[in-house]
Amino acid sequence: MSETRHIVCPHCHTTNRVQVGDLGHAPDCGKCHQPLFTAHPLELDEASFERHIGRNEIPVLVDFWAPWCGPCRMMAPAYEQAAGQLEPQVRVAKVNTEAEQNLAARFNIRSIPTLALFVGGREVARQAGAMRSAADIARWVQANLR
Repeated sequence: MSETRHIVCPHCHTTNRVQVGDLGHAPDCGKCHQPLFTAHPLELDEASFERHIGRNEIPVLVDFWAPWCGPCRMMAPAYEQAAGQLEPQVRVAKVNTEAEQNLAARFNIRSIPTLALFVGGREVARQAGAMRSAADIARWVQANLR
């Protein structure tokens, strides 16, 4: 029997069961038929954050940021590129700490941008401060998944 992973749709937030071998073949959501991976960071609110962190059976990288933050805006293009490099092995997401203050408080976000890596619903690594390139972001993620 083939191994499967639960992957939460970035569009309708339905949990899909996907064969591991099919992850790299642009799988679609069984409910809304949209792509499960878009190569773009997914903007999360409190409800979708819970679903993606708790139900995805792949790591989830979250950028805690704010629109007024200069370093956040400087890192945004690299983070966007990193999404294309990391998916489908890692879900790449963003949380606007201005709009989602409860999440920022819950995770004790003291400086932005802050990257947090979640595996199995638990935070396993954190990096405060902007990273310069998509390659730096991808290396940091890979180093923390070993």
